[in-house]
Amino acid sequence: MFSDKDLEQIKNKGLTLKNVQSQIEIFKKGLPFSNLKAAATIGDGVLKMSEIEENDSISFFEKNLNGTKVVKFVPASGAATRMFKFLFKFIDSYSIEDETINAYINKNKENDLSSFLIGLEKLPFFEEVIHKVHKFNPNFNNSSYDKQRFEFIKTMLDETRLNYSNYPKGLLPFHKYKKNVSTAFEEHLFEAALYASSNGNADLHFTISEKHNHKFDQEFKFIEEDVEDKTNTKFNISFSYQKEITDTIAVTSDNKPFKDENNRLVFRPSGHGALIENLNDLDADIIFIKNIDNVVVYKYKEEVAKYKKILAGILLKIQALAFSYLKEMEDEDMLTENKVIEIAEFLSKKIQVRISPEFEKYSLKYQIAYLKEKLNRPIRVCGMVKNEGEPGGGPFWVKDESGTVSLQIVESAQIDKKNKVQKDILKNATHFNPVDLVCGVKNYKGEKFDLTKFVDPKTAFITSKTKSGKAIKALELPGLWNGAMANWNTIFVEVPLITFNPVKTVNDLLKAPHQVK
Repeated sequence: MFSDKDLEQIKNKGLTLKNVQSQIEIFKKGLPFSNLKAAATIGDGVLKMSEIEENDSISFFEKNLNGTKVVKFVPASGAATRMFKFLFKFIDSYSIEDETINAYINKNKENDLSSFLIGLEKLPFFEEVIHKVHKFNPNFNNSSYDKQRFEFIKTMLDETRLNYSNYPKGLLPFHKYKKNVSTAFEEHLFEAALYASSNGNADLHFTISEKHNHKFDQEFKFIEEDVEDKTNTKFNISFSYQKEITDTIAVTSDNKPFKDENNRLVFRPSGHGALIENLNDLDADIIFIKNIDNVVVYKYKEEVAKYKKILAGILLKIQALAFSYLKEMEDEDMLTENKVIEIAEFLSKKIQVRISPEFEKYSLKYQIAYLKEKLNRPIRVCGMVKNEGEPGGGPFWVKDESGTVSLQIVESAQIDKKNKVQKDILKNATHFNPVDLVCGVKNYKGEKFDLTKFVDPKTAFITSKTKSGKAIKALELPGLWNGAMANWNTIFVEVPLITFNPVKTVNDLLKAPHQVK
C-alpha cells in the first residue's frame, strides 16, 4: 500500500507504519455510535448546589489555594473565519447596481446581516474599520448608505485591508472599553487573576497555531504591563501547538490513502482531541479549561469567577477524600468490610460511579482492587448550563462495550439519530456542555497521571471533507472533553448561563455579556 517515499513521509511526521495502518483499519471498520442510557439531569448525574453549598465550596477552594499549583488551559488555535460566514456570502452575492441592501435582506431572509447593520456602531472594531475605510476611500462620507455599508464590510474582510477573518479568534477585537479595545486573549488574563492565581502569580497556557506564535507574543508584550498593574498579578504565559504526531491520514471514499497533486500522502490535524497530549505535558495540581471565545466584559467577571471557584472547591474536596481513602487502601490487611462499603458508597454517591451489580459477590481482596482501580483516576468537575437549543454536546449516562455505565460528555455527531430510542434520549436532554472544566491530574502520591492512558479510542469521529475538489474521509481523535477523558471520574454541576458566552458569529459580540454599556 505504501511506497518507500510514503514510508519516509510517515517517519518524518513522527508516526509509525503501525499507527497509520490502524487508522486505515478504523476507516474500514467504522466507529460505533455512543450507546446512551439516559440524559444526565438534576438529581441523576447533574448536581444542583444550594447557596450554602456554593459558599462552602468557594471557601474550601480559597483556603486550599496556597500550595496548589493551578494552570488555566485555553484551546486558542481557531481562526475567526466562521464568525464572518454570512458577511462573506453578502460580499460575494450582493450587487449594488441591482438592488438596495434592504431589498437584498428581504429577498434572501438575511436576518443576521440585518442585525449586524443595526448594531454596527456597537461593534468593538467599529472605529478601527471606519479609520481604515477612509484611507481607502477618501469620499466615504459622501457615499450612499448602501455603498458605505458595503465598503465597511469589505474593509473588515479584504486580505489587503484588515483581513479580520484570518486573525486567530483570540486576537480579534472583542470588547470596547472607554480607553481601549480588548481581545479575548486579554480578557482571559483578567479573568484568571480572579480565580487561577496564587500569591500574585497566574499561569496560563494557550494552544495556538504555530503560524500565529509571534502575534500572541506581540499582543502579550503590548498588554502585559497594563494588565499586571490593574490586577496586581504577574502572568506566566506559555504556548504550545497541536503535535504533528497526532495528525491522521486522509483516505478516499473506498478507504485507500489519499494522495495530493504531488503524489504525497495527505495528513490532517485531528481535532481538539489531539490536545490531550498538550494537557498531559503540563505540570499542575489542578487545571481550569475554557475555550478562547468564552469571555465576558469586566462587569460580569466576578460572577463568572464565582462559579469557577465553586467547581474547583468541589474538585479539591472530592479529591481530598479520594486521596485519603487511597492511602488507607495501601494497607489492605487493615481494611474492614465496613470501610470497603464506605468507600464504595463514596464512589457511587459523591463521584457518581456506577458500581458493578456483581460487586457484593466479589472476595474482599478483589473488592479492594476494584475500588482502587475506580478511585485512582484523574477527576474532572464540569459546569453544565441549561439546554437552550445550542448546537453541541451534553451530559449523558453512556454504556460502553464492556457494559459499564458512566457519565460522559457526548457530541450530537456521536449519537445515532436514526435510532428512535437514542433520538428520544437526546431530545430529552436538559443540559448543555459549555466547556467549563476543572481537572485534577495528579494521583494521591502527587504523581502526574499519564492522561493518554484514559482515552477511549472508540469515540473518534470519521468526517467527510474535500481536498482539491475531491471527496476525502478524515479521522478526528476522541474530543478533548469527550472520549479523550472517557475514563476519568466525572462530576457534572449546574452553572448559570452567564458562564457561557461564546462568540460563534460576529453578531454574538452585540450581546449584553460582550457590551460594556
